[in-house]
Amino acid sequence: MAAFLTDTIRIAVAQLDSVVGDIEGNLEKARAARADAAKGGADLLVLTELFIAGYPPEDLVLKPAFQDACRAAIEELARDTADGGPGVVIGTPWREDGSVYNAVALLDGGQIAGLRFKVELPNYGVFDEYRVFRKGPLPGPIGFRGIRIGLPICEDIWFEQVSECLMETGAELLIVPNGSPYAVDKVEQRMQVAVQRVVETGLPLIYANQCSGQDELVFDGASFGLHADRSLAFQLPQFEPANAILTWTRGEGGWRCIDGTFTPLPDKDEANYRACVMGLRDYVNKSGFPGVVLGLSGGIDSAICAAMAVDALGSERVHCIMMPYRYTAAESLTDAAAVAKNLGVRYDIVPIKEPVEGFHAALAPLFTGRKADITEENLQSRARGTILMAVSNKFGPMVVTTGNKSEVSVGYATLYGDMNGGFNPIKDLYKTEVYRLSRWRNEHRPKDARGPGGIVIPESIIVRPPTAELRENQKDQDSLPPYDVLDDILQCLVEDEMRIAEVVARGHDEATVRKVERLLYLAEYKRRQAAPGVKITRRNFGRDRRYPITNKFRDRG
Repeated sequence: MAAFLTDTIRIAVAQLDSVVGDIEGNLEKARAARADAAKGGADLLVLTELFIAGYPPEDLVLKPAFQDACRAAIEELARDTADGGPGVVIGTPWREDGSVYNAVALLDGGQIAGLRFKVELPNYGVFDEYRVFRKGPLPGPIGFRGIRIGLPICEDIWFEQVSECLMETGAELLIVPNGSPYAVDKVEQRMQVAVQRVVETGLPLIYANQCSGQDELVFDGASFGLHADRSLAFQLPQFEPANAILTWTRGEGGWRCIDGTFTPLPDKDEANYRACVMGLRDYVNKSGFPGVVLGLSGGIDSAICAAMAVDALGSERVHCIMMPYRYTAAESLTDAAAVAKNLGVRYDIVPIKEPVEGFHAALAPLFTGRKADITEENLQSRARGTILMAVSNKFGPMVVTTGNKSEVSVGYATLYGDMNGGFNPIKDLYKTEVYRLSRWRNEHRPKDARGPGGIVIPESIIVRPPTAELRENQKDQDSLPPYDVLDDILQCLVEDEMRIAEVVARGHDEATVRKVERLLYLAEYKRRQAAPGVKITRRNFGRDRRYPITNKFRDRG
C-alpha cells in the first residue's frame, strides 16, 4: 500500500461515458482510467455516480442478478488496488440488509475501504429514485492516505444537511460524484449550489459529472472544483469525456489545487446543439443501429435533424429520402437536394403518388359522400412514414423523427406518419429555437462534429414560411399562431405552468391562449406514443411533464 500522504494529493477526475447495464464494459473503462491515473502519478481516481451500473439504471437495480453483478465488479476493482496504485472513488448500487442503496465506494489497498449511501433521493422531474433506492444515513468522512474525504452523492449537495454533517465530523475535502443531466442554464445552477455548500462548510469541493447520452437524458460533464474561498480550482470541458489529474496541497487555509486546467464552456446555442448531437449519437450507437434514415422534406426541421445526424454519426451513416407528392413545391425538391449535397449523405427520391392513391382507392367505398379533409392529408404523411419504416426494416438504420416541441405540443403532427421513428433530436426544441440553431450551425462547426463546416442549411429554407405541404398553398400559420407567439405561450403553459390570466397579461390574445391550452391537452395521447428525444428545457415531454391522457380540466380563470 502507498505511503500516507500529508500535504499533497494528486486526484484524477474522470468524466466518462458509463453505459447502463454494461457492467463489464464499465469495469474496463474504470480500469483504463485508473491505469491513466497511475501513469500520471495520481493517488486517487474519482469516477461518477452509479458508474459501474450506468446512470440512471431505473428498475434494473431491482433485479438481484444485476445487484450481484455490480457488487462483483466493485469487489474485482477493489482487488486491483492492492498494487499500491491509485485508490478509486466509484458509484454503484449496493444491497445491504434487504435494501438497495445508491452508494459510492472508496477502494484502496485491495479492499473496499469505505461505503457511503446517498441521503437525498431526488423524486421530481426526470428523477424517480425513491422508487428503487432506500435513503441512507447521514455520513461521516472516510480517511484516505492522510486526508479525510467527504463523499456526498449528487443531490446530497442540493441541500445543506449532508455537507454540514461531513464538515462537523472532520471532512477536509468534499468529493461529489454526480449523474446530473443537461438542461438550459444547468451549469450555472450547479455552480450556485456548490458555492453555497463551500460557503457554509468552508471546505473545498470537487464536482465530477458523467458525460454521455442515455435515452432522453444527456449528461454534459463540465466537472469542476472550488477552493474554500469559492474561487474556481479547475474546469473540465462540456460534452467531452475527460480525465484530468490535479495536484492539491494542504496549507494554512486548507486544501488548494495548484495546477488546475480551465476549459471555456460553450454558450447557450452551442450547448443546446451539442446536447442534441450527443443524445442522438449515443442513442444510435448504444442501441446498435448501423446508421439512420430520415425524410428530407425541404423544410427547416428535417434539415437541422439531417445536420445533427451527420455531426453525430458521419455522412456515411445517414440516408435521406425525399418523398414528393403533388403538393410538394419545386423549391422543396431543390432545397432538400441542396441539404443532402452540403452534408454529403446518400439521397434518394421516392414519390408517394401510387401508395397515396392506392389508399384513396381502397377507402373510396367507405368515404363515399364525404368531403376530403385532414384524413386525406394524413394519408400522405402515413405513406411517408411507412416508406421510412420499410427502409429501416430492410437495411437496419433507425428512423429519425423530426417534429419540434412547438408541433408536438399542439398536436401538429401525424401519428404513424411524421411521428414514426426511433429517436427525435429536436423533440425539446421550440420552432423558434430550431431556426436560431440552424443559423448558428451555418456559422459554426462544433468541435466534435463529423459534418462539414460552412453553410449546411440553405438560407432559402431558413427564410421560407414553414409548411407541411399536404394541400395547395398550405402554411403552418393557417392553423397556428406565428411561432414567436406560439412558443412564448407554450413556454408559459408547459415550463412555467402559468394561469391563463398570467399569460394574457404578457400581452397575448386570450382566445389564442385558450386555443393553445386546449390543443396542448388534446395532444397528450399523441405525445404518449411519440419517440424519445433529447431533453433540453427544464420541462420536457415524457420524463418531466406527466399529464393524464384523459383530462377534462381547463383553466376557466
